[in-house]
Amino acid sequence: MITKEATVAAPAPLPAAPEPPRPARKRRRAWDEAPRWQIYLPLGIYLVFTLIPFYWILLFALRPAGSTSLVPWPMTTAHFEKVWTDRGFGTFFYNSVLVGVVTLLMTTLVALAGGYALARFDFKVKRAFMLALLCSQFVPGALLLVPLFEIFAGLQLINSLVSVIIAETVFQLPLSMILISNFIKNVPYSLEEAAWVDGCNRFRAFRVVVLPLLRPGLIAVGSFAFVHSWNHFLFALMFLNNQEKQTIPVGLNTLMSADSVDLGALAAGGIIAAVPVVIVFAFIQKWLITGFSAGAVKG
Repeated sequence: MITKEATVAAPAPLPAAPEPPRPARKRRRAWDEAPRWQIYLPLGIYLVFTLIPFYWILLFALRPAGSTSLVPWPMTTAHFEKVWTDRGFGTFFYNSVLVGVVTLLMTTLVALAGGYALARFDFKVKRAFMLALLCSQFVPGALLLVPLFEIFAGLQLINSLVSVIIAETVFQLPLSMILISNFIKNVPYSLEEAAWVDGCNRFRAFRVVVLPLLRPGLIAVGSFAFVHSWNHFLFALMFLNNQEKQTIPVGLNTLMSADSVDLGALAAGGIIAAVPVVIVFAFIQKWLITGFSAGAVKG
């Protein structure tokens, strides 16, 4: 006989408590597993090989002529005074600064206008034009010397800094224009449209809204143009005949002759040529990295 109590169903089991979420496992990287000495040793070796040439230049520039000491003591500034006054490096320095600053301004302005056109307007030969800009980067500057010399000779610009400035600007424009156009593409087009709705024309909207956002890109392009024109040797050598018009790279070349080389004067001239570039990069390093990284990709 089945009792009433036996027919009652057993109570359903309570649901199990949810398991607590497991903490995410930290992804182990290769340098987390490697001992520290395997990281610092190659970096230390690279640092030594990088700093030794700079120390060697300082050694020859600061120690007296004829000394063989590995420590620049007693230090002397005779080599700097010699190259600055006797060898005309004061004039070379002024010419290089003039060429670098004017090339920077011209390259930045023209690349800004061309980059905006490439970023905001569509035209039939746009892709062909971009391809031509890219292909121009494969042409070495030495191949341009003869046609540029003929053009500047016809314009009577030989032995003038204007010829070097024009050549440097033309040589820097393709890459600068590509970088600026990519950087402008990262600026939302809706910002300009909002400025147009508020009553601004295209130029004012660009100046008020877009241009302040392009500061890292402009600094990157301008610094690249300045450094290249400061260090470039071929254009100044070919287009400038008068010593009073020459730049620092050509001036360094005059310190070397077939018979002898004044190592102290050459080292002092190299330091004079390198210090402005180091100072410029020290001040604009943050903007330079931001500008090149933002202009290298399309957002």
